[in-house]
Amino acid sequence: MSLHHITWRATASGLADENVVADALAWLIGDDEAIEIERTTSYHGSELHMIEAKITRKGPALKALAMLGTANLQTILEELEQRLDESNTIHFRLDFNALIDGVVQLAEGDGPTVKGQTKVQVFPGQEGAAEAASTIEAAMKIADAAQE
Repeated sequence: MSLHHITWRATASGLADENVVADALAWLIGDDEAIEIERTTSYHGSELHMIEAKITRKGPALKALAMLGTANLQTILEELEQRLDESNTIHFRLDFNALIDGVVQLAEGDGPTVKGQTKVQVFPGQEGAAEAASTIEAAMKIADAAQE
């Protein structure tokens, strides 16, 4: 019932303020030092900012997962079969614009998103889906406690 890491990735155009996106990811992950911004160009030559936030410590990673909130975690739990890959990584996307506004909302449909993934720690003899479900439930407890 623990995580190897949680990672968030977002892309901002050269016209956007990449620091606003970085601040949103820092808030989401709970660590200003965990942010990296890569400035690059697109295929067509326009400037892009690739922003990544990653936590590799188990406790902080679980707390960062809990930042999704109980309702979003419940949705991920219900859709775990589609979201969990063969390497025991859970994939999810947040609505980019909602996150910038301080709202954590799973993305639906088209539009800009923030890609999230977290790798569940699974030992020999354990089943990945069961460990992932247990980890999500632990994050839900943290999220519930934070709301009280």
